[in-house]
Amino acid sequence: MTDPHDEQHPASGLDDVVHQRARLGILTILTEAREADFSYLKRTLHLTDGNLGRHLEVLVGAGYVTVEKTYDGRRGRTWVRITGPGRQALWTEVRALEALIADVRRAGGARTSAEPDESAPSGMP
Repeated sequence: MTDPHDEQHPASGLDDVVHQRARLGILTILTEAREADFSYLKRTLHLTDGNLGRHLEVLVGAGYVTVEKTYDGRRGRTWVRITGPGRQALWTEVRALEALIADVRRAGGARTSAEPDESAPSGMP
């Protein structure tokens, strides 16, 4: 018989680098568009320059994106591209989230209502 404590919970498959909301958004946009400029990411994800810059540093450090600064005349542009490992990390994250969702649906009897389940322990929906 298998000890339930030996099983790995789907949450353990989440990557802290990818899972953060802004970084997940950056990788998702880059998967759809292949590349995006800094201004587009900032505007779309409602981030400040400093906040976006810090999230990009984390993603570059993990090898998930590359950043290239170019100039169009006197105007500088910063382009961000997803890498192969970044694309793989995003798909791994998506699979982990799907496993979590499946567990929640199994445990909750696939309820779709926002109403709490009266049979759930106190404090649980």
